[in-house]
Amino acid sequence: MNGQLGVIEGFYGEPWSWGERADYANFLRKHGFSFYIYAPKGDPYMRKKWREPFPKAHEEKLAKLAGQCHSAGIEFGVGFSPYEIYLSPFDLEVKKQLQAKIDVFNRIGVDKFGILMDDMKGDLPGLAERQLEIINWIAARSSAKQLVFCPTYYSHDPVLEKLFGKMPEGYFEKLGGLDKKVNMFWTGELVCSKAYSAEHLKPVSEKLGRKPLLWDNYPVNDGPRMCKFLHLRPVTGRPPAIANWVAGHAVNPMNQAALSKIVLLTLKASYEKGEAYDPVKAFRKAAGMVTCHDMAELLERDLPAFMDKGLDVLTADEKLSLKADYEPFLEVRENDTSAAAREVSDWLSGRYTVTKDLFLTQ
Repeated sequence: MNGQLGVIEGFYGEPWSWGERADYANFLRKHGFSFYIYAPKGDPYMRKKWREPFPKAHEEKLAKLAGQCHSAGIEFGVGFSPYEIYLSPFDLEVKKQLQAKIDVFNRIGVDKFGILMDDMKGDLPGLAERQLEIINWIAARSSAKQLVFCPTYYSHDPVLEKLFGKMPEGYFEKLGGLDKKVNMFWTGELVCSKAYSAEHLKPVSEKLGRKPLLWDNYPVNDGPRMCKFLHLRPVTGRPPAIANWVAGHAVNPMNQAALSKIVLLTLKASYEKGEAYDPVKAFRKAAGMVTCHDMAELLERDLPAFMDKGLDVLTADEKLSLKADYEPFLEVRENDTSAAAREVSDWLSGRYTVTKDLFLTQ
C-alpha cells in the first residue's frame, strides 16, 4: 500500500468528538496508517452551508486537529462538499465563496484535500464538464499535497441512479479531463462493497484515467437502516494484491470511534499477512488490543447479535441483558475498554440512531 492507508470520517449521523479525532491521530500512526480525513456529513460548513464562513472557534478546532495529526506524523485531510455548486453558474460570487474556504484549508495545512460531489443530483446535461471546471479551478489554488475528487457516481451500484438520477452518457470518459494530479474516490462494485479485486479495479483505473483512491464503506454504519447494526466482524475480501491498482485505501468507520479501531486493525493485518491472514485470529488480537481480554471474548460472542440481529430484532430483554454484560467494563481503563463499552451501551439504548429526517438534512 506504500503507506497510503487511512481513515475518512465521512459518515452521516453523530460526528466524533474533537477528543476522539485527536486520539485517532496517535492510534493511526502507532499502527502504521498514514492519514486521517475530516469529512463528517454533519458539519454543515463543509456541506450544506459551505458558502458560509467557518465560525472562528470551528476553524481553530480544525487547525488544532491538523497540528495534532502532523505532530503524530500522519497527514491531515478534509472532505469538502460544496453542495450542488454545479446547479448555478460558476460566477465571480461563487468563486469568491469557494476561495474563502480554500484559503482556510491552505492556512491550516491540509495535506489531502477531498472535493466531494457525492450524494447530490446527477442527471444533468453537462454534469462532467461543470464539475471539471470547478475541480480544476480548485486544483490551481490549493496548496494541498494531494487532491481527491469524489464524483457523483462513485460506483457501478445501480442505487446511485435510483437516488440521484440517470448518469449522463460518457460521464467517466469526460472526467478524464481532470488535472492529472487529482485522484478520484471509488467505493467499488457497490456503494458498500463486500470485496475488492484486481479484476474490478484494473478496468476502473483505465476508465478513470488514474488509479482510484478506495473509499471503503466498511465498517460504516450510518443511515436509518445501517445504524441499527455494529459492524464488528473482521474484514475479508481485501487482498493485498489490490494495492497495485489503487492510489490509497481510505476506510469510512462507524459512528462508534473506539469500536471501529478493531476493524481497522484487522484490515492492517489483512494487508500484512496476505494469504496467511486468519480473520478469526485477527479479530481476537485486535479486540484484545482495543479493549481487554474479557471484553474481547464478550464481543466475539455477541457478533451475531450486533451484526445479524440488530436493534430492530433484539428484544427489550435481550438489550437489557447485553447492557448488563458490558456494564462492568465501563470502569475498566485498560486500552479503550471503557469507551468501547460505553459505545455498546449507548448503541443498545438507541443513542446512535440516524433518522430519515437527519439523513436527508445533513
